[in-house]
Amino acid sequence: MQNIVTFLFLFLFSASYSQIQNPVKWKFSMNRVSDTTAELILRADMEKGWHIYSQEQTYDLIIPVSFSFTPGPDYETLGKVTEPKPIMAKEPALDDAEVRYFENSVTFRQKIKILSAKTFSLKGTLEYQTCNDRMCLPPQDIDFSFKIEGTSAPDTSKQAGIDTAGIQPSDTSAKDTVSADVNRYHLSSVDLSSPAGNCGEKSEDHTLWGIFLLGILGGFIALLTPCVFPMIPLTVSFFTKGNKNSKKGTLDAITYGFFIMLIYFLLSVPFHLIPGIDPEILNQISTNTWLNIFFFLVFLVFAISFFGYFEITLPSKWAGKADAASGVGGMFGIFFMALTLAIVSFSCTGPILGTLLAGTLNAESAGIIHFLGMELQLVALKLSVGMTGFGLALGLPFAVFALFPGWLQSLPKSGGWLNAVKVVLGFVEVALAIKFLSNADLVEQWGLLKRETFFALWFLCAMGLTLYIFGKIKFPHDSPVKKISPSRWMFAATSLVATIYLFPGMIGKNWWSYNFLSGFPPPKYYSYFKKEHEIKVYTDFTEGMTAAKKENKPVMIDFTGWACVNCRKMEDNVWVEDAVKAMLNEKYIVISLYVDERTLLPDRLQHETEVPDGEGGMRRKKIRTVGDQWSTLQALTFASNSQPYYVLLNPGQILLGNPIGYTPDVNKCMAYLNCGLDAFRELQNKTALK
Repeated sequence: MQNIVTFLFLFLFSASYSQIQNPVKWKFSMNRVSDTTAELILRADMEKGWHIYSQEQTYDLIIPVSFSFTPGPDYETLGKVTEPKPIMAKEPALDDAEVRYFENSVTFRQKIKILSAKTFSLKGTLEYQTCNDRMCLPPQDIDFSFKIEGTSAPDTSKQAGIDTAGIQPSDTSAKDTVSADVNRYHLSSVDLSSPAGNCGEKSEDHTLWGIFLLGILGGFIALLTPCVFPMIPLTVSFFTKGNKNSKKGTLDAITYGFFIMLIYFLLSVPFHLIPGIDPEILNQISTNTWLNIFFFLVFLVFAISFFGYFEITLPSKWAGKADAASGVGGMFGIFFMALTLAIVSFSCTGPILGTLLAGTLNAESAGIIHFLGMELQLVALKLSVGMTGFGLALGLPFAVFALFPGWLQSLPKSGGWLNAVKVVLGFVEVALAIKFLSNADLVEQWGLLKRETFFALWFLCAMGLTLYIFGKIKFPHDSPVKKISPSRWMFAATSLVATIYLFPGMIGKNWWSYNFLSGFPPPKYYSYFKKEHEIKVYTDFTEGMTAAKKENKPVMIDFTGWACVNCRKMEDNVWVEDAVKAMLNEKYIVISLYVDERTLLPDRLQHETEVPDGEGGMRRKKIRTVGDQWSTLQALTFASNSQPYYVLLNPGQILLGNPIGYTPDVNKCMAYLNCGLDAFRELQNKTALK
């Protein structure tokens, strides 16, 4: 009884603070099952630690979620509101009574039969109570409404939300009222949880091994630079010889290597502290014109530094303070020895880390991933994994040579070869800089770096690298090339092959498929010679859906981007296969929507709409460009912001299968398209039988 009194006291006490608490966000949408039936979807998203109670409760003090629909002649409900299986647990504050609740998110569904031939509004109210382990907020009532097309519904391509007349969305400022049709970019007929066909991917599998391996590769490359390589024998010898206890010296050297890895991991920690990294920001990072130009200039500066014309250094005070602190004994001193290495080697590791950072901060890094029971921002986790791999590759030699001191004698001596490695990296940085400039050119459609121009610039980089390795070009700090060693001959031959490989591309010839470089050059149709896509595509949603209705074909929406590497790989390696090409051209209507298209909409079509803010709330977004429309459509309807992203719909905008992302396997791609085609035919047969 005392626990119940305590529970009631906490409930009444929390009521005075309820006006500043809103831990539950409700979202409403509709899935049109057929011409006469529909499914209302009511979803609750709860902040961490909060929960709401199931409709079925056995304890009187618990207020379950409940729904009431305003009766009317236009519809009738079919059965009760359904819910998933709740969590069942005992509540200590209620004498260990069993309660049923939901946390994180839950979706309720109500099927209805449509009786009206005209469009109507279905209104209702829901009541719920939310609690955490410290308090319960007073019960809340939420009014909602759904705009439902009658059985004689008009053309659904206008209902889709991308209205070419630029009609402004409904007003959503009314308190505690949410409309299911307030946003033109949310296709109410699309239900991601119940596609017509059982194909595609139900959830994206975010593998982090690729990022980790790239980080390790970057760390090993950094080892072969003049700033880092000479430090290996120097510091390991210091630890093992400077300590009379060889075991203690070895342990210290291993600890030193671990701290190097830890320091680079710590560089990613600030990204974990940024709440709700907005996926729109990541998309802008990877496609923003001026940011890509900034990266272009930065990488050119890195290249000039690698060529030996100047050194990129951090303030000397930083290195001095770290070096002074390293004189302190114990773990603290070892940590600052590692920090000193990280600072003094920045002129060589900085550009490599910059490349890793630029490759990680992209639209595909958006979203949340569940790891060991925690919700982590995917972009921050990718950075942590990449930086940890980088630090591991840097710190590993110090630990290995400490365990086996004799191996130090096998290390090649520092010399001119280290500077040669640095210059080679300079040529690589120039090639990467050209890629960033190409991204900006593609997004803005300036036409400065067409496919042939891109290949010409990379051809010049490869030729310059070949001449350098043969000793025909010299940079500051280079040692004279008196004799070309076998290893140098091998690298020169590789560079020469790359030069020859790039030549046909600069004159518009496809002697090779360039599959190895797929995704880096501009697409084949961004060219001086070949200006048409090999697949017939529409680049406007409404136009493509109209064609699908006219030709009675299913639709493949291709959410893509001008600066999307994996999109080009799909077009260059998968779409060109005869079976895939024939399927897309003959059986489907393909709509390619470029989310990074920066072409401005006419003034009369520019407007604002509401989109998620990355923290569970909503924010106003300006729709100014063509790409703004498509990125908003992808985010609000399909809950995704990565490219490429493929969605199969029928002309009535019913989802034919689970959307998929990058799928380089031709057989898997064909299976997916065939599955969507089967689902399309099955829906047609069901419609014909009615």
